[in-house]
Amino acid sequence: MNIIEYKNVSMSYTERTVIEHFNLCIEKGEFITIVGSSGCGKTTILKMVNGLILPTSGDVLVKCENTKTTNLTKLRRNIGYAIQGSVLFPHMTVEKNIAYVPNLLNKTDKKRTIQAVDKWIKIVGLEESIKKRYPKQLSGGQQQRVGIARALAASPDILLMDEPFGAVDGITRISLQDEILRIYHETGITILFVTHDINEAIKLGTKMLVMDNGKLQQYDKPETIKKYPANDFVKKLLFSTMR
Repeated sequence: MNIIEYKNVSMSYTERTVIEHFNLCIEKGEFITIVGSSGCGKTTILKMVNGLILPTSGDVLVKCENTKTTNLTKLRRNIGYAIQGSVLFPHMTVEKNIAYVPNLLNKTDKKRTIQAVDKWIKIVGLEESIKKRYPKQLSGGQQQRVGIARALAASPDILLMDEPFGAVDGITRISLQDEILRIYHETGITILFVTHDINEAIKLGTKMLVMDNGKLQQYDKPETIKKYPANDFVKKLLFSTMR
């Protein structure tokens, strides 16, 4: 089952074309890592899924709903979104940050929201005692884990991640990679994950999407791309950065 479809998608800003004739079907339950040259359109492709960017031409379908015509508020409440660094509400405790979207969905069912917070605090590997702390009282790794918990607290079908581990140290990054893999295997959620780190993309992805100049260069399992790079760009990207 295709959960996301890009149909002949292009995106232009004045005279600059960011995405050009992009076509892709993503099956439910895949972990897609997206890599490519700087400014190639990786984040644009990601933001088209939750309607933060609408294509100049073509269509993006999410669970068969066109982002151009669907209710975007409702769409975004059912898609998790985690980005680089801390984007937590500084005036809210950890508990209130994670409960933000569940509160919108559950309305008067406070018990359900509390259960969601407790569940995801545990799943992302944090102690329950952290719930009453504020973001400034957390380490970078803890803030990132809280951000992931908040993105997943409403149990979405899709999780979008844009360089989520780019602002943490190497040891913490490896730990967070292991955590997101564990969460993925436990939940079966569909994940789109933008990264500049080829090794991270290979480690995490069930499929890897390689982009350059707004165009799809290769889309396949990481091990297949490693063995059979589609062109010189993919080959150079792989072997200039892989350890």
